[in-house]
Amino acid sequence: MAAIQIDSVLIKNTSLSEEQVTLLLDQPSATGASIRDLLTRKEGQTADDVLSDLAGQMGLTYLREIPVNEINVDLVRDIPIGFAKKHEALPLKEDALSVHVLVTNPLNTRILDDLRVIFKKRIVPVMTSKTRVIDAINKLYEKSTSGLQGLEGIEDDDLDLEDQIIDLLESGDDDAPVIKLVNTLLFRAVKEKASDIHIEPYERDMAVRFRIDGVLFDIYKPPKKLQNSITSRIKVMANLNIAEKRLPQDGRIPLKLGGKDIDVRLSTVPTAFGERIVMRLQDRSNVVLQLEQLGFSEESMGILTEDLLKRTYGILLVTGPTGSGKSTTLYASLTRINNSELNILTVEDPVEQRIHGIGQVQVNAKIGLTFAQGLRSFLRQDPDVIMIGEIRDLETAELAIQASLTGHLVFSTLHTNDAAGAFPRLMDIGCEPFLIATSIQGVISQRLVRVLCQHCKSPHVATDADLVSLGLSREAVRGATIYKSVGCEHCNGKGYLGRTNIQELLLVTDDIRTMIMQRKDGGAIKRRALELGMKTFRDHGVEKVLKGITTIEEVLANTQIDL
Repeated sequence: MAAIQIDSVLIKNTSLSEEQVTLLLDQPSATGASIRDLLTRKEGQTADDVLSDLAGQMGLTYLREIPVNEINVDLVRDIPIGFAKKHEALPLKEDALSVHVLVTNPLNTRILDDLRVIFKKRIVPVMTSKTRVIDAINKLYEKSTSGLQGLEGIEDDDLDLEDQIIDLLESGDDDAPVIKLVNTLLFRAVKEKASDIHIEPYERDMAVRFRIDGVLFDIYKPPKKLQNSITSRIKVMANLNIAEKRLPQDGRIPLKLGGKDIDVRLSTVPTAFGERIVMRLQDRSNVVLQLEQLGFSEESMGILTEDLLKRTYGILLVTGPTGSGKSTTLYASLTRINNSELNILTVEDPVEQRIHGIGQVQVNAKIGLTFAQGLRSFLRQDPDVIMIGEIRDLETAELAIQASLTGHLVFSTLHTNDAAGAFPRLMDIGCEPFLIATSIQGVISQRLVRVLCQHCKSPHVATDADLVSLGLSREAVRGATIYKSVGCEHCNGKGYLGRTNIQELLLVTDDIRTMIMQRKDGGAIKRRALELGMKTFRDHGVEKVLKGITTIEEVLANTQIDL
């Protein structure tokens, strides 16, 4: 390995500067030869070999494997992740007199001095490569709940918030209490897989709540005096106007937490007691789920994959309330049919998951790029399959119908309570019944129910009231084990871990088309679909109860529409 390669290896794999590398390599070793000469004598050496030999010459230990699971998370409680990553330094272990710290640049004495002040102990540097220390930082901070406990002790009188907090925010000091609180709440929300963070001001206090698996949980009650500072900090992160407190505002916060790319959509609304903030978290590093992972019944999966997704024209609608997994189902469907033979285009608001091989367009109302405008342009792009994020108005609906009737397969979503409600909804916004009947091939309506934690679920004997509620006889549940939720450390005491869908899948047959053209209401269409074999939400929910996937309470709470 030539000398210039030694330099490049060190610069690439450590945070040593070019000047530091040159000075270090030109120093004499214990044998009198320069360190550079010693490092270039071996044949076939790897980058790890070079770094290990250099560490040895400096009297330091070099680690090729980092035992992340053995590191005490308390060691990083007072060290912000941004500091650790910027300086590529991570505490490894602690004893009575010293703290061993992973570093990639042991010559950076300023950072070692800072850590000495924090720990009030001697700092022993341990060398490793840049990629290893960054990976270790991501993994350790992901499992750490650093910060929140330290804030529990903050009293109202500890801070002169009108002056001190504003100064702290402007200073950009990562250790400022409010900054630390906001960062910790975001980190904890990602760790607990929360979909939303609610910050709610009241007359004498305020509350922070997380929505986890569709249910809101109280997480923390910051002191009322922190309200304005918390609000200002979050608005600064989203580049919003912190002086405007009378009007609603929307913004975005791109974050990287625990090695994950998180997109936060922010909404503020003025209330009687201050601005209410809701942040929706989207993990952009998540892979697109496959249809088989979404919880479709065998019957629905067969109809979807063997019939609807193989059609070359028509509209497939996915309906349901906000947060019912409509977009996830559409992404999984597109992934299923995505291949080099098809030109697939989407127009979305926003683009939640990026799929290789598919053209995805983000709606931007400020410049006139609406769903309708995007769809109109798509028709000149020779598409085979088009996905529209949502049908919101007559113009978008008519363009979708036009596209489906001219030989394109169109996917979209609609907000209705059940599958049959899609048809009167389209008529309400102005679509002609004969066009609806001709273009729509099928409608999937779905709900999400929570999945029992497999570590703590407990067998449960269904009461007569339970069976009556589900429309089952005692004979029908014989041989099946029904479970109830309990709660353990794996599910944070909630009894549930994750969600799965229950669905209605309505195929548009000749009978259904006739009823649509006769402007029949959703109830009449649903009754006829049930006669033709459609299963309801409750039918699919009961299947999941009998398979031990969810509970009776979850199904009853999410299937009132069947009553």
